[in-house]
Amino acid sequence: MAEEKKGELGSELSRRQFFTKLGLGSLSIAAVGTAAFSYQYLEPNVLYEPSPVVNAGKPDRYPLDSVTLDVNNGIYIIHSQEGYFSLSAVCTHLGCMTAWKQELGIIACPCHGSKFEQNGKKIEGPAPKPLPWKRVWLNDDGDLLVDRSTDVPPLARDSFVRV
Repeated sequence: MAEEKKGELGSELSRRQFFTKLGLGSLSIAAVGTAAFSYQYLEPNVLYEPSPVVNAGKPDRYPLDSVTLDVNNGIYIIHSQEGYFSLSAVCTHLGCMTAWKQELGIIACPCHGSKFEQNGKKIEGPAPKPLPWKRVWLNDDGDLLVDRSTDVPPLARDSFVRV
């Protein structure tokens, strides 16, 4: 009978053993969390963004005096008498996508009412600056390339691509 009680008492968890196991379990969980956050900290955060250089295709795709919006890349390709040039299609006010209004011959922001000339110059509205011109050139295959990350001075001689 004494052995039965001893067996039962031996299988019970004392208060000290309970708190020891609870403490060790808590420390284990904290250690695993620390290891996970350490791994995340040491792993490089790399943003894989698309190239800012856009292939706009062959120049003959754009008729003379045309304004073509490339919605996916946020640029206009414009073929004027002086040559080809590119504008950002993002409004300088709050970053809305602008739209070419052919019947009016202007670029307009549908959200806040800014209006721009075909060359990007601001006509009216809350936009603080004109639409920026983007660098354009021809590659070896004869395609128009636009660098969305590089602004060029507007109406400068070297801002146009002549074919």
